[in-house]
Amino acid sequence: MTNKLEQLKTMTTVVADTGDLDAIAQWRPQDATTNPSLLLKAAASEAYRPMLERAVTMARRQGGSDAEQLSRATDILAVLAGQEILGLIPGVVSTEVDARLSFDTDATVKRARRLIELYDQQGVDTSRVLIKIASTWEGIRAAEILEQEGIRCNLTLLFSFAQAVACAQAGAYLVSPFVGRILDWHLANSGRDHFPAAEDPGVLSVARIYNYYKANRFSTVVMGASFRNKQEIEMLAGCDRLTISPALLQELQDDQGTLQQQLSAASATSQNGVGVMDEKRFRWELNEDAMTTEKLADGIRRFTADQIELEARVRQLAARAA
Repeated sequence: MTNKLEQLKTMTTVVADTGDLDAIAQWRPQDATTNPSLLLKAAASEAYRPMLERAVTMARRQGGSDAEQLSRATDILAVLAGQEILGLIPGVVSTEVDARLSFDTDATVKRARRLIELYDQQGVDTSRVLIKIASTWEGIRAAEILEQEGIRCNLTLLFSFAQAVACAQAGAYLVSPFVGRILDWHLANSGRDHFPAAEDPGVLSVARIYNYYKANRFSTVVMGASFRNKQEIEMLAGCDRLTISPALLQELQDDQGTLQQQLSAASATSQNGVGVMDEKRFRWELNEDAMTTEKLADGIRRFTADQIELEARVRQLAARAA
C-alpha cells in the first residue's frame, strides 16, 4: 500500500506551502505558494542571499527615491524567488501583492501588473504565475479587473462563505480558504479545547465552499490552506488543491494507512442558493461574522509586519552595498 501522501496526490493537487528552496526540491509538489512571512523566513537562508543582492542592484539601477527603490527591490526579490521555485516545479507559483494595498483596488491592480512585468522581464512564462491578493472587497474587485486582462489571481485570507461567493462571481481563478486559522479562532472563543476532524470548523468551511462551487459550476479552483494537523488534510482529500507545509507533508508520507476521498465534484450538492454578492451585502455579511472580521484583519496585519521586516532586511543590505 502507498503512503497517504501518494494516495492524496491521486485525488488532489498538492501544493507546497513554503518558500524554502531545499524543501521544494525535496517534495517536488505540483505548485508552490509564497507570502511575505514565508519569504522573510527563506530570506535568512544562504540560498536567498544572491537573490537579495541582485534585487537591490536591479532596483538601484532603475532609480527613483529610496522608498521607490525599496518597494521595487522587495517585488524583484519575490519575482526572483518565484522564478527559482518555478525551476523546481511543473506547475504555478503564487506571488503576493503588498498587504498594505489590501483596501486599494487601483494600487493593487498597478502592483500586480508590475509583478507580472517583472516576471516577463526575467523571461518567465507569466501563465505560470498567480497574483496573490487578500479577499477584501477591494482585493476582489482588483482580481476581477486582472482576470479580465488575463492575469490569474489567488484570493487569500479567505475565511467565509461570503468571501468565497464574491470571489467566484468576480471570476477569480483560485481561492485559498484558510482552515487552521478558523480552527484557532473557534478554539479561542468557543470554550472548547478540541474539535474532532469531522467537526473542525475550518474543514467544514472549505467543504461548504467546494460543494457550492461544484454544484453551481463555478470554475474557481478551491485550494485549502493553513493546516494545523494531518487530520484536517485527510478530511479534505479530493479538494481541487491543498497547500501543505513540509512538516505535514512528512507526516502524510510516513502514514501507511488508507486515505478515503471526502470531496468529489461528481457528488457535490449545495443548499446555498446565493444571489448576487454586491458590496452592501458583502460588508454586512462580514460585519455579522466576528471570526472572519477578526482573522482577515489579523492576517493583513501579520503579512504587513513581515513585509516591513523584509524591507528592513533589504534596506540594511542596500546600505552595506552603497
